[in-house]
Amino acid sequence: MPERLHPKLRALLADDWVAVDPELPRLLEMLFARSAGEDWHKAGTFKDHLLGVCRTLTLWDQPREVRLLGLFHSVYSNEYVDLKLFDGSGNRAELAEALGAEAERLIHTFCVMPRTLFTQRLLAMEHLPEEEMVLEREGAPALHLPPRDVAVFAIATIADIAEQWHSWQDEIFAGYPFQKPRAVRENWAASLWPGPLKPTATALSMLSRLGRVLSDLPEEWGLPTPPVFARCTAVLEAEEEMAAVTLYWQAVTRGLPMAGLGPTHRALEACIRHNPYVGEPRLMLAQLALIAGDWDMAAGHARAGLDLLQDWGVAWDKRIAWSGWVAWARILLQSAEGRRWPESLTGLNGLGLVTG
Repeated sequence: MPERLHPKLRALLADDWVAVDPELPRLLEMLFARSAGEDWHKAGTFKDHLLGVCRTLTLWDQPREVRLLGLFHSVYSNEYVDLKLFDGSGNRAELAEALGAEAERLIHTFCVMPRTLFTQRLLAMEHLPEEEMVLEREGAPALHLPPRDVAVFAIATIADIAEQWHSWQDEIFAGYPFQKPRAVRENWAASLWPGPLKPTATALSMLSRLGRVLSDLPEEWGLPTPPVFARCTAVLEAEEEMAAVTLYWQAVTRGLPMAGLGPTHRALEACIRHNPYVGEPRLMLAQLALIAGDWDMAAGHARAGLDLLQDWGVAWDKRIAWSGWVAWARILLQSAEGRRWPESLTGLNGLGLVTG
């Protein structure tokens, strides 16, 4: 069975921006001229983050204005970050002219809205509001978001958090979106960036609950439901997420008996039962199956892992970039289908070429 690749996947991997969107090269030049590649962000640079969120929204087949919201979503700064690449209080016409009025409106609203309050309100909802969501702001008029805007910002919020969140933010934003201030000196160990780069143990369960309102979007809105969490129909419980990441981390850091494949294999299978919505544990199982010569099992896990990586557009295990995980998934899949795997450790080092 051939790979199931999203039509934009190869262009995204190749940074072929024209193939992704003919307008992107001009817009990226405009964005990167503002030093986005020099600014720090949680899992890399601000440039990496903006491209990652835009990539996810592209793989989710979102309309142009939503993809551009992802690409420029914090450039006026917001309540979380000081990343003012453009003047949101003065010359908004520059971005409006470059991106279009609707995209700029979404970007500006996303920057000035109280994001924590929005997330809290969304978590309390089972369905989108029938009329509007009112967000109160200290020292400024309340924002009134129509239902489509609520859906757009929910989609962008899921993509935004998924791109950046790992164990360091689990620590410093513990309890988000109901986090409480904690002093750096008293919590110095938690503050040391980047930490161990473990996958998040808290964010995915929250994102699955944010996604509930997106499971049945009106067709006339032109907003495809994100493919994650079984197209936003499933909720990942917090205890399931915690169990899954604990098992995964035990497996990948060799915290289990290594006399045979059994303990690691069972831990990864249990990890997937607890959290079937991320791809990296499946790629670990695919590699174990290749080592054992179980080609069919390896192909099944590799294909499932690749599909999930495409669904997300970002890595869950951020020790390796998303593009690296995708390349590894494709190597595993073509090796399984070719019924071959290196027999020596030096042979593993020689892998690299993805064909097809």
